[in-house]
Amino acid sequence: MSGTFSGRWWSFNALPAARLHALLKLRQDVFVVEQECAFAEIDGRDPDALHYLLWDEKTDALAGALRLFASPGGSLAARIGRVVVSSGHRNLGLGRMLMGEGMAKARQTRPNCAIDLSAQAHLEAFYTSLGFMTVSEPYLEDGIPHIDMRSTVQLGR
Repeated sequence: MSGTFSGRWWSFNALPAARLHALLKLRQDVFVVEQECAFAEIDGRDPDALHYLLWDEKTDALAGALRLFASPGGSLAARIGRVVVSSGHRNLGLGRMLMGEGMAKARQTRPNCAIDLSAQAHLEAFYTSLGFMTVSEPYLEDGIPHIDMRSTVQLGR
């Protein structure tokens, strides 16, 4: 499947109801149903995050999304999470596209910040290819092996 994709950043309160529904459904479909992981996917943190939604214009479907915690002027590292690509849109490079948008927005909002994420361990090579380094031993989160990773790589360098 290929298509024309368009992405946009949203604050939680600005998300139209239909887009919010699509976002929560995609995350539930992948993280809870597909990965067979019963956990509180709606964790109460979405209102504090910026959300990047990537739409397939050809099918008018949500292809992928992520959330970013990076308050302007903060001194702590930014955090990217809930990176998700729909099953019908995988192997098109959308994960890399999503992460590029997330990293750029983090550094636009908080120049020179480090970026942290908690990655499913099987995706370590993918995140390493984007400039992230593993900073923890593997651990179980909701029954799935994870690792903490950090990027201090500045864009354009």
